[in-house]
Amino acid sequence: MESQIIVTVDVVLLTLSEGALKTVLLRRDNEPYAGQPALPGGYIHPGEDRDALAAAGRVLRQKTGLVSPYLEQLFTFSGGVRDPRGWSVSVAYYALVHESLLGPGPRHHFELAPVDALPDLPFDHNRIAAQAAQRLRDKSGYSALPCHLLPPAFTLRELQQTYELVLGSSLDKSVFRRRLGELDFLEAVPDAVRQGKHRPAQLYRLKPQARLALFNKTM
Repeated sequence: MESQIIVTVDVVLLTLSEGALKTVLLRRDNEPYAGQPALPGGYIHPGEDRDALAAAGRVLRQKTGLVSPYLEQLFTFSGGVRDPRGWSVSVAYYALVHESLLGPGPRHHFELAPVDALPDLPFDHNRIAAQAAQRLRDKSGYSALPCHLLPPAFTLRELQQTYELVLGSSLDKSVFRRRLGELDFLEAVPDAVRQGKHRPAQLYRLKPQARLALFNKTM
């Protein structure tokens, strides 16, 4: 008789920290790979989870204490060799948060690691994390996705710096701001400025309906 297929969700929780794109890793409580850092993940609970997205949100809450403002399905990873317990399926998601939202999970200690210099992770978590980082970078070339790595209110300079850190390249200021104006996914926060060295900078926020607004062209 064939063994039952293992079905889980894994979440690549991405943030910007110390000028680099990083992901959250948790030390595993149980075998296999007990004590080793890994992506937040867990079994799907058929009696509790409405679907895989609900399972990913639950796992993220339980293991990091966080409700991510952006959570998107990445890919389904499967096979007979990715998990030593047997044939398995992982529905992978990625989430984006500002670093200030990260705090200790209720039962776990987690660490931040650069997505481009991860240690050897169990299962196929290196592959999952790499694919999540590439998805974010691909979409950042034509969408408002990097806004979810910022606090609720930010300056246009901070927004451009965030795009540049994610994409790994400099952007022309005039071209960048022209594209922002064309797309119109931002709104000024009334009576909110940040004091700088020269003059106060207006604070902006992502419009509620613009979670993944798209540019017409890449920048």
